[in-house]
Amino acid sequence: MKLVELCQPIRLLLCDVDGVMTSGQVILDNQGIETKQFNIRDGLGIMLWKKADLDFGIITGRSSQSVRLRATELSIDIVRQGIQHKLKTAEELVEQLKLTPDQVAYIGDDLPDLPVIRWAGLGVAVADAADEVKAGANHQTAACGGQGAVRELIETILKAQQRWEELIQHY
Repeated sequence: MKLVELCQPIRLLLCDVDGVMTSGQVILDNQGIETKQFNIRDGLGIMLWKKADLDFGIITGRSSQSVRLRATELSIDIVRQGIQHKLKTAEELVEQLKLTPDQVAYIGDDLPDLPVIRWAGLGVAVADAADEVKAGANHQTAACGGQGAVRELIETILKAQQRWEELIQHY
């Protein structure tokens, strides 16, 4: 199936954090405080996604205050941290939202993401993802994790749904 066709039914975009919304580096200072660096264009893309009345969620294996802060800043309501079995969480979310797997896009970078990538209607690997993740995905971004991969995917889906131009009119 072509990418444009896979994008048509998407209503929920689920995203890993480390290696997708960030470069995958975790910085710990001398007091053990963790720092993450998020891409600002990803943030605007997420805001446009939500403006299109579509759902966005985070499913991440680690837990951190910086993810909570970034999610709050972007008004992301679906935030699941410390998740070891991401597929189970994704299935629960789809049931709660009364969607089907073909209405879900998931973007990830490493082996814990692979089950959800294979399950989702549109499974996406970032450019620097593990080889197994790339092989299991329907699509691969040109951008690496933390370098605008989320924004790239959002633009791809919204353009395929012919919604991008209406969303950027006021810019």
